[in-house]
Amino acid sequence: MDVFRSRMLLFFWLAPLVAVADSPPTHEFTLDNGLKVVVREDHRAPLVSSQLWFKVGSADEAPSRSGLSHALEHMVYKGSHKSCAGEAMKTLDTLGAQYNAFTGEDFTVHHQTLEPRHLGVAFELMADLMSTAHLRAEDWLPEIAVIQEERRENQDHPGELALERFLSLAHLSSGYRTPTIGWMHDLQRLDIADLRDWYQTRYAPGNAVLVVVGDVTLEQVKLLAKTYFGAVAARPFTASRAPLELDRPGERRLILDVPDSATQFLMAFNVPVLVTAEPPRTVYALRLLQMLLAGSSSARLQSQLQFKTPLFSALSSDYNWLGRGDALLLIDGRISNAYTGSLNDVEARVWQELDKLRTDPPAPDELERARTQLIAQNIYGQDSIEGQGHFLGSLVSNGLSWRLMNDEIAELKKVTPDDIRQAAATYLTRDRLTIAHIQGEQTHE
Repeated sequence: MDVFRSRMLLFFWLAPLVAVADSPPTHEFTLDNGLKVVVREDHRAPLVSSQLWFKVGSADEAPSRSGLSHALEHMVYKGSHKSCAGEAMKTLDTLGAQYNAFTGEDFTVHHQTLEPRHLGVAFELMADLMSTAHLRAEDWLPEIAVIQEERRENQDHPGELALERFLSLAHLSSGYRTPTIGWMHDLQRLDIADLRDWYQTRYAPGNAVLVVVGDVTLEQVKLLAKTYFGAVAARPFTASRAPLELDRPGERRLILDVPDSATQFLMAFNVPVLVTAEPPRTVYALRLLQMLLAGSSSARLQSQLQFKTPLFSALSSDYNWLGRGDALLLIDGRISNAYTGSLNDVEARVWQELDKLRTDPPAPDELERARTQLIAQNIYGQDSIEGQGHFLGSLVSNGLSWRLMNDEIAELKKVTPDDIRQAAATYLTRDRLTIAHIQGEQTHE
């Protein structure tokens, strides 16, 4: 199939999706206790996603207290004034709800997807979790044992272990170097008093955002939110700060021998995010730069170093542009079994591709292809009510406006080829670089 026809077909499928994603009714209000509520109407199906975002994660944890946020996420389901241990989940099961919770570097999220007529039940359970969790000592010991076992499983997984070591080096001065699950030596020293203090100072209404997306109206959500969350008393809380990285932290290197693992190459550059970038346009250029480098099978690194010259058997890239603090532009490659050269040679070949973008802007057609692919990815990712809620929660919990969700496509369209070159020249530098050579079954040094 010729390139023109491929692009026209992609445009044909993408155009109606852009129209669907075009600014659905979205509202915001704040309760008297400080809880911010964001409501996005999506009436395509009789479902609603309720997501309670607490602005606390592993990046907020002090040395020797790693793992607190993740442990608290577990413990709040061990009973409260209205629910015995496990009762909240049984109630949601009875309603046919899908539910879960997760902890990240910047936030802890408790979410449910269910029929709109049951939204009040979800609100009541989450308001109770926010305000009256028992956090009993007798529940702590068995639960921390479960978490420690989870930690051991991470240590036994070669890929997880390598990435954890790499991130702790790449984030030289910010809290993002702390693993979400915590270090084992910290988990062995945490006690229930640590959790109770963390709960009181972090799970306050003023330190949370409630995001509701689905077949609801503003009036419905406002009434239910006032009824259940409005009854939770305001209390003092410790506000999180943006994890900032050194401007030019210097080149860092890591060599790990990991038996029973594929040989791997990791490369990351310290870069700003939407919260920290000046100007914000830099972030949209970095997102497209990531796409051009390794964001699809047609990207430069894949086409040149995976398909044309098979140094890699797999390549991917990542950039968490919606974080609270400075992030990484990460390139992750698995070395092909057929490759017999050194990892130093692989690194040199990758730099050749990076240097091209540092000196020469991409061709307009190449940039347009990457832009179209990125916009399509984002539209499909936000097609579900859960995906929309996650985007909104990521924005608002980090102090950004939900309106940026509606502006995203327009901002990406403003990026020029020279913006890409300038972003590459500024941020793809050795004084922002962390490199890891993960030696697996084969030796490539």
